[in-house]
Amino acid sequence: MSLLFKGRNAQAEHNSKSVFQHLYFFILMIIRQGVHSLGEMWRTPMASLMTILVLGLSLTLPATLYIVVKNVQQVSSGFQEASEISLFVKEEMTQAQTQTLVKRLALYPEIDAVTLISKEQALQEFKATSGFGQALNYLEENPLPNVVLVTPTSRYRKPNAAAELLKKLEQEREVEFGKLDIEWLERLNALLGLLKESVFTVGLLLLTAVILIIGNTIRLSIMDKKEEIQVLKLVGATNAFIHAPFLWTGIWYGTLGGLIAFICVALMLWWLEAAVSMVAGVYQSEFVLQGLAGNELLVLFAIAVGLGFVGSYFSVQRYIKEIEPEKV
Repeated sequence: MSLLFKGRNAQAEHNSKSVFQHLYFFILMIIRQGVHSLGEMWRTPMASLMTILVLGLSLTLPATLYIVVKNVQQVSSGFQEASEISLFVKEEMTQAQTQTLVKRLALYPEIDAVTLISKEQALQEFKATSGFGQALNYLEENPLPNVVLVTPTSRYRKPNAAAELLKKLEQEREVEFGKLDIEWLERLNALLGLLKESVFTVGLLLLTAVILIIGNTIRLSIMDKKEEIQVLKLVGATNAFIHAPFLWTGIWYGTLGGLIAFICVALMLWWLEAAVSMVAGVYQSEFVLQGLAGNELLVLFAIAVGLGFVGSYFSVQRYIKEIEPEKV
């Protein structure tokens, strides 16, 4: 019995080693085919370079538009005053009652910050900015009311939510009326929405063009190696063995095209950095142009490689199937 079990154990170990050996040689074959396909591209440098540049520039435009949207969102996020609600306090309310209103509003979950501008502060600001400082000194009493500035949370900065919050705040007994520039919020959100939709549409069209370009390039490569494919089929080569070099070629095109796109975007940001800094200085702002973050860069390369694989896969499935050894 011990010899029987010993033989079974030896057989199991042999099978286990055989599986690992097959896996090892399979991975090794894939790597060798990838290196071989890269060498094939190197043998036709001009044609390969032109294809890579076209792919890179095609990927650059949607990446650039994405960066534009990203920076516009960064700028718009600083416009908290666009969704700021001004609450004008009733004239008969005392300072203590106004302070009570401020404390009560600060407890609202929809409100991020509350600021009180007293009538004295408002008058001083008006004198400083209006140019009528001397004329205002002749006023017998301050005509300006106390104003409470309310900054909603990010969830309530959208036009509809901000309008609902305004109606709720106007029901406070100390408030005479409130003011919110809804039109400005609607215009800002509409422009951002239009920009996002434009980026999606243009990006979809260009990414489709990338698939078609890679697919056509692989098709030409397949037609150029038609006789070689026929010989491989005659000697019994599997479909996976025949398809792999062409799939690798598409992956290499996508990878190198993504690299070209990254370089173009980086050069563009470097070129525009001085101009953006000058404009920010004019507006006394510290705005810094945002580029692609690490995860966004990985997404760019993943999309590029995926497009290369998809384009080559369609061509391989479509055209290699039609190539059969000629009957004698």
